[in-house]
Amino acid sequence: MEEIQSQSDNYRSSSSSASSPASRVPSSNFFYLRKPGSLRQPISFEDSPEWDDTDIDVRVEDGGDSINVATTPASPSLSKLNSGSLPSPRLPEGAVIPRKIAGASVAWKDLTITIKGKRKYSDKVIKSSTGYALPGTMTVIMGPAKSGKSTLLRAIAGRLHSSARMYGEVFVNGAKSQMPYGSYGYVERETTLIGSLTVREFLYYSALLQLPGFFCQKKSVVEDAIHAMSLGDHANKLIGGHCYMKGLPSGERRLVSIARELVMRPRILFIDEPLYHLDSVSALLMMVTLKRLASTGYTLILTIYQSSTEVFGLFDRICLLSNGNTLFFGETLACLQHFSNAGFPCPIMQSPSDHFLRAINTDFDRIIAMCKNWQDDNGDFSSVNMDTAVAIRTLEATYKSSADAAAVETMILKLTEKEGPVLKSKGKASNATRIAVLTWRSLLVVSREWKYYWLHLILYMLLTLCIGTVFSGLGHSLSSVVTRVAAIFVFVSFCSLLSIARVPALMKEIKIYSCEESNQHSSTLVFLLAQLLSSIPFLFLISISSSLVFYFLVGLEDQFSLLMYFVLNFFMTLLLNEGIMLVVATLWQDVFWSVLTLLCIHVVMMLSAGYFRIRNALPEPVWMYPMSYISFHTYSIQGLLENEYLGTSFAVGQVRTISGFQALQSAYNISPDSNSKWKNLLVLFLMAIGYRIFVFILLCFFTGRKISLRKCFKCNRDTTDHTS
Repeated sequence: MEEIQSQSDNYRSSSSSASSPASRVPSSNFFYLRKPGSLRQPISFEDSPEWDDTDIDVRVEDGGDSINVATTPASPSLSKLNSGSLPSPRLPEGAVIPRKIAGASVAWKDLTITIKGKRKYSDKVIKSSTGYALPGTMTVIMGPAKSGKSTLLRAIAGRLHSSARMYGEVFVNGAKSQMPYGSYGYVERETTLIGSLTVREFLYYSALLQLPGFFCQKKSVVEDAIHAMSLGDHANKLIGGHCYMKGLPSGERRLVSIARELVMRPRILFIDEPLYHLDSVSALLMMVTLKRLASTGYTLILTIYQSSTEVFGLFDRICLLSNGNTLFFGETLACLQHFSNAGFPCPIMQSPSDHFLRAINTDFDRIIAMCKNWQDDNGDFSSVNMDTAVAIRTLEATYKSSADAAAVETMILKLTEKEGPVLKSKGKASNATRIAVLTWRSLLVVSREWKYYWLHLILYMLLTLCIGTVFSGLGHSLSSVVTRVAAIFVFVSFCSLLSIARVPALMKEIKIYSCEESNQHSSTLVFLLAQLLSSIPFLFLISISSSLVFYFLVGLEDQFSLLMYFVLNFFMTLLLNEGIMLVVATLWQDVFWSVLTLLCIHVVMMLSAGYFRIRNALPEPVWMYPMSYISFHTYSIQGLLENEYLGTSFAVGQVRTISGFQALQSAYNISPDSNSKWKNLLVLFLMAIGYRIFVFILLCFFTGRKISLRKCFKCNRDTTDHTS
């Protein structure tokens, strides 16, 4: 304690311009203080008028057993904020005031969370955290990087990873129960949106995926979400970068991701880092929008790394974390008083959040070590001479013995004294509806994403045109057999390689699925069926266009039935190849490593396909067994050659003739059975189905644990470093 006191005294002396919060208020009234015990009065600013809008005020009556929601006038008017320091997003003309939502109280008590490492559970990520959130309020979890903010948010929402263990209790309306589907919304820090859709289209498809009922009934829900997030001016704009059209700014994209969860009209909304990658103006507009959303009755729980003074003034309650320890929970200005009582008053003209993070962020110790010999104009570099570890211990000890901690315990006792209304699960859209919606949405995306689809089709046409012209004019003589085998091998192999260009599009589809699946908007089976149905028309278009160009330029057998088999064989090859790409993309979840892996797979399969060396002559270990049987090139090329040469014959001299099967024996191994080409087609079909089943297993495994093969190595390495 003597060390803590001496360090606190040093910090007080170094911040000579700082004093207690009451004495820090300058004559310009930079911000006004309120009594720490007063409820739901954010920091107001000198140039900001009073709020005209109604707000939800939540109070727990003494001796009462329920939370009463009352409509009371409060806080700065959103319609007048542009005249002051808090600009507000403009509502579109004719906008309807969002309807009131019956929120729910959330309380967590003594939450302790550990994450499983490589061999055992690591140290506690969250240590005995206690707090609550009420309807009509914004509760913010703040702290430096790796302090446990997102982990605590996930624990409260019941969305912890399977590798985590949670101890403690979470209460919703006074009851210990999981939040059912539709009662809450969760917005990840990094969400994937569909850039080729407009805001209104994206939200409408989200509503169709989430809600049961008829299509027309969901339009009003979408419009309410658009108005709630002040997206009326952007409703008909594309979300992000389509062709030459500019997409939405990052702030509006973030609002769209929140609006997607509002479509369900949840009672509780969890948002992880709503200000992630936003500039100061966009951050302020975001928080003003969320403040207004909370005023309609939602229970908002957010995580924020850092904020400006204006944004800080919009918070109702703050939970301050550092290394998993709760250093404070209570009203925002009471946190300033708490730091002052602990000996770390906020200097004048410094953002409170900057001051909090400066005091509890251990990364500043490195700066102190670097700057210990520096001097400024006044002598010592006095603003960074505090030991962060001592500050954290001081703040934690002060909070545990403070009236704020006692008030939190008292409030939680009142909230959990008696159970309130039980949150009911909302109905879901049927799987058939979801498959239809996802298929139609994917087809719409295909029609607009020229970079991934139509440009890909053009490249296929150019490639087959090049191959066809190189191998044109072969004729049907015996001497052309070897060259035809080469032409078919090059066609199948190079076109399969070109399909790797679709990896970024498939990766994007997987990310969108992962985001929707985590919020129960979709499922693995629904995604795979919809993805298959939407890809069939595009792959068939590539198959028939490329096959026609190649078939007639090379001069293959002029029969309609043989042409249709050629198209069907190539279509099945592309469908199978897409299954392989889905497998690799699911494993790596990274474009670079997926493309590199697929290139290696294709090269190995081409080597074992029986062209460079006849299949029967391949070395039996590895190359013949199992590689030549795993390679889809083998079955595709063999089927196309059987389609071309079985049933044909070639004259050798004037008397002797040999069959097409005999002519091919020296160049490629095929079967003399007339039905063998259909057997090869069946093998391709079964392999395509098998890869899709493998993708289904991988998606169930990886999305359930939210970890990829690439991240697995990193997690194991980080865990080893942490435990050591």
